[in-house]
Amino acid sequence: MTTTLSAPTLTVLDALRTAPSLLAAIELIDPLADAVRADGDRAEPALRDVIHDTDQLAAIAAVHAAGGSALAGTLVVPLLDSSVPFLREHAVWSLRSSPRLPEAVPRLHEIMHVGGFTGMLAEATLEAWGCTEPDPAPDRDRDVRSGAQAGAVGGSASTGLTVAQLFLHADIDGSLLQAGKGDTGGIATLLVRLGDSLVADPRIARVLTLSRRHHGEDDDTSSGDVSTPGHHYLGVRLPGPARPSGETWPLRVHARRGMRRALASAGRVDVLHLRMADVGSWVAAEVAHELGIPTVLTLAPDPHALIGAREASGTLTRAGFGAADHAEHLVFRVRLLRQLAADAARLVVFPRPHLEQDLRDLLQLDLGVDDPFLRVVPEGIDLAPLDRADREVRQSAAGEATSTPTQKALTELDSLLATLPAERRGLPLVVTVGRLHRVKGVATLVDAWASEPACAQRCNLLVVGGDLEDPNGDEREQLERIDAVVPRDDAARRGLLLAGHRPNGVVATWLAAVRLGRRGLAAPGGIYVSASLKEEFGIAILEALASRLVVVAPREGGPATYVEDGVTGLLVDTTSRPGLAAAIGSALDLAAAPDAGARADRARTQVADELSIATMATSLAALYSEVAHDAARYQS
Repeated sequence: MTTTLSAPTLTVLDALRTAPSLLAAIELIDPLADAVRADGDRAEPALRDVIHDTDQLAAIAAVHAAGGSALAGTLVVPLLDSSVPFLREHAVWSLRSSPRLPEAVPRLHEIMHVGGFTGMLAEATLEAWGCTEPDPAPDRDRDVRSGAQAGAVGGSASTGLTVAQLFLHADIDGSLLQAGKGDTGGIATLLVRLGDSLVADPRIARVLTLSRRHHGEDDDTSSGDVSTPGHHYLGVRLPGPARPSGETWPLRVHARRGMRRALASAGRVDVLHLRMADVGSWVAAEVAHELGIPTVLTLAPDPHALIGAREASGTLTRAGFGAADHAEHLVFRVRLLRQLAADAARLVVFPRPHLEQDLRDLLQLDLGVDDPFLRVVPEGIDLAPLDRADREVRQSAAGEATSTPTQKALTELDSLLATLPAERRGLPLVVTVGRLHRVKGVATLVDAWASEPACAQRCNLLVVGGDLEDPNGDEREQLERIDAVVPRDDAARRGLLLAGHRPNGVVATWLAAVRLGRRGLAAPGGIYVSASLKEEFGIAILEALASRLVVVAPREGGPATYVEDGVTGLLVDTTSRPGLAAAIGSALDLAAAPDAGARADRARTQVADELSIATMATSLAALYSEVAHDAARYQS
């Protein structure tokens, strides 16, 4: 007697295959699992066919549906030996939803010991099954106890709240000396400035900024007695050398242990703010749950926007989705972000031109901007260093004395500009600042500038960011792409200057110098260009605007909410090389126009009035107070 597959599985499979977008299809993974559980064994033939279908996203969904059902042993365990990497990886992950299957344990241990992202997933599945060594019980119990017993150290209604914030993949301290190196980009600057501004608010007593342990330090706590009011920096101990964020997933267990020690040592923490779907946020959310700390999540559509853009351009399809997912963990990150959002006490989002539509289309969330669970908070910057830089660069140009740091920064810039041939020293500068990472589009910018003769002949290009001497994998990839267009030993002659990473204070001085020029070395009227594939908001772009530079910025994402197209800058499709080159020319025209000064002042005023770090801190302090109040009411 044959059985007939009932409607639920057929209906969801049909919806998944015909979903209007890859993101919409990903959101059907859980409904498919529910349908398969309802159908039981009757779903086996259909799932078996779909797992080996050319629609690789449907295959991934089928693996997860089987992994969470009674079909796991039949359909998923054999995939642990699959020659198809993405099927093997999703089989490992999907089994975490299954009861323990003894026949899979030896193979999962083998995969775990191979390491990498798939090895991390195997470790997580074995952990869920109780087949791995748990975190040392004495250390874990002591850490949780110390956090509970140290409540008087943290916030209260009378002393102010304690807020923790983190970015695991950077070396963050108050000096910002590592800015632009590796993954220490705009978020490091943001967390430093924001923490300083938050503790100036009477509602906030302490801010704890957590990042990976600084090199050479032996302890997780890196700023002395964290029980005192103020902004403190805590290091989370990780083994081995620093790695790019995409390579840190295998450090999950180490990161969780370090996060637990750091948070528990800090005493009472009232709110933990998470900002991305990475291993740091994953383990921090787990530890926060253990310690009873409510979380706030800044919900940026990452990698959602990237998936959507690549699908629209035709570079990411269902037929090739598995390879891309295996390399970039797209489905995992989408689902992790959804879980972080579901567990958060509040969500924070950046302004976007079509925010509610993007929430629906990219994040599959039906939330309005007036929803009490959601708060729209633009990022902000500290204008004081930029204003000081502008003033002192003007003083230097007039032959007046300046502070030692400013003079040193200008000397470094002048030495770099002096490597240009004489015939190029009368040209303005195009500057870009940020990490050397493919998402930031630096190699694309160099290609656009160098490949359009009219563009390259009109300006020199200054690239600030990256470790040129000891690049990580992401930096090396960008440098190789740049060298393929403009070889390093010929770069200065052709007008390309690679400066490497520079501290935030140096960057502020250089931005001012790009606009004002350097006598005999660079003409005034330079501009700033961000060629990022995506910018959720764009701290570096904001700093350039506040420095009164005309900016070129991505059309998609947050910059469109504050860059006045054709007035204070230009919004462009940054994936288009001709478009970027044309935008550079138009931006140089704006910077040289008779009313350039008035428009520059308008940009600076807008940032000061609406996008300062103080404004951001005030909004977040109110939000943290709400979350802490709700948590206290719930506990009572």
